[in-house]
Amino acid sequence: MSMQSQIYDKIAEAVACKHLNVINESHMHSRGEASHFKVIVVSEQFIGQRLLQRHRKINEVLKDELQNHIHALAIHAYTPEEFSDKEGQTPESPKCLGGSKFDS
Repeated sequence: MSMQSQIYDKIAEAVACKHLNVINESHMHSRGEASHFKVIVVSEQFIGQRLLQRHRKINEVLKDELQNHIHALAIHAYTPEEFSDKEGQTPESPKCLGGSKFDS
């Protein structure tokens, strides 16, 4: 199973998503392997939660992947209303500054 599919499946299992998209952005970085991802999660579970709480939830779900495989993870976690207000648009991920925890 690809890392992208693994991330998708783990989030889908842990969060009741209205919308979920996992984008492999590794091609935009120095090491082309599957290590840079952007996650867009829309869930009613996020209603009343601060952004930090939402990010902590996703980080907890993906803690093994973050420790062992993922170098960068951009999380965009919205309520359905927030996502609708943005018309489905999310910010672009920042450019990678290089380096990797795997370069040691």
